Amino acid sequence: MSKLSNLRSQLKKEHILTIVCIFLLAIAIILGIFLYKKQKEYHQASQNAYNMAFYELVDYVQNVEVYLAKSLISSTPEHGAETLTNLWREANLAQNYLSQLPIASQELENTEKFLNQVSDYSYSLSRKNIYNESLTEDDLNNLKELHTYSVDLENTLNQLSEDLNNGRFKWDELTKKGTTAFAQQVDNISQESFSNLEENFHEYAGLIYDGAFSEHITSNEKKGLTGDDISEEEAKQKVTEFIGNDQIQDIQNLGFSENATIPVYDFSITNNDGNNINISISQKGGHIVAMNSDRDVNVESISQEEANEKGKTFLTEKGFPNMTETYFLKQDGIVTINYAYTQDGVIMYPDLIKVKVALDNGEVLGIETTGYLNNHTQRDVSNVKISAETAKQSLNKNLQIESEGLAVIPTEWQTEILCYEFKGKVEDREFLVYINAENGREEDILIITDTPNGTLAM
Repeated sequence: MSKLSNLRSQLKKEHILTIVCIFLLAIAIILGIFLYKKQKEYHQASQNAYNMAFYELVDYVQNVEVYLAKSLISSTPEHGAETLTNLWREANLAQNYLSQLPIASQELENTEKFLNQVSDYSYSLSRKNIYNESLTEDDLNNLKELHTYSVDLENTLNQLSEDLNNGRFKWDELTKKGTTAFAQQVDNISQESFSNLEENFHEYAGLIYDGAFSEHITSNEKKGLTGDDISEEEAKQKVTEFIGNDQIQDIQNLGFSENATIPVYDFSITNNDGNNINISISQKGGHIVAMNSDRDVNVESISQEEANEKGKTFLTEKGFPNMTETYFLKQDGIVTINYAYTQDGVIMYPDLIKVKVALDNGEVLGIETTGYLNNHTQRDVSNVKISAETAKQSLNKNLQIESEGLAVIPTEWQTEILCYEFKGKVEDREFLVYINAENGREEDILIITDTPNGTLAM
């Protein structure tokens, strides 16, 4: 009996031990799965962080290239100071995101040095401009050299971006292997390239520059939004008039967007071809704010010039006369054209309307009038105090002028300036330069970019 009792006791202990082992094993498995999951989440988070830093780097290096290009033709100290200050900022931000990549600093030493010297040099030149000193020929040559390297760096980063998107390299491989592949691809800037700039760099106390307009204007006046408030039913009637009653198969009210920049009534339409059209009508005045059709376009049968005329005719018929096409972008058989209002031969860039034209038959598939409704009014364009010939004296001597005229341009401070607009080239790159028609000051520079899909300005 005693033996049987001992056996039972031993079996009981073994059973308990087995349960404990199974329990501990289960805990270990659960803990392992939890840690694996957390490690995977951490790995994914780090990959996302590296990706974000890299793509931000690409964007800021592109901005560096653009501002360097603009600095080459800026001819007045006031605008030069603004351009160079922006360049200083973008180069600093590029350095910051470069430092977040999982590559040893010594492997990217020349790239870091390039961005650092762009930052320092642009800062030193901006200080000269702020104190009303013009850039010397040596300054411009140095900027030109820096711009050449910025183009090389931008092209390399774009290639790396494509490699990253296609999975040809991964950040964790760089981290694990300590490879210099990334650095070898990026660091194509010779250290000798900077030797002629070293003497221009100095020690600085820090940037102290708020700009001429530290307090932005915040007026909410909608100059082109005229008329009394209308009801939803009245807005529906506006939609019928705009589209054409004989073209509408069905119309649905989608409600009132009270918190939009311009409060609107929204509608959805099915036309006789079965295509859906969304349209928004302003509560104040019953103006068309936006319209967009979802029709697919599979062929391109009309030219850009024909599309421009189709859009201009459409705008005139809808109550927007005197509109001039400026820039355009093509995508999926549809061209989006920017039109600006013209008053007495002066282009009013704030009064902007975007029109989508189908390239198969010239049908207008969309319109967006926010810029026009925000800004349209009759301006006094008589305040021209200098001639075009006098304005040309403010231009960079290397700019080969192709066309000229008067234009009103908006500023980031929500004001407007009447300028001479000069379109020209410097070394096969197109620019738009805006010279104040009152005082001859250089107000802005845009780079015109011709792409396979359209003409853009930045």
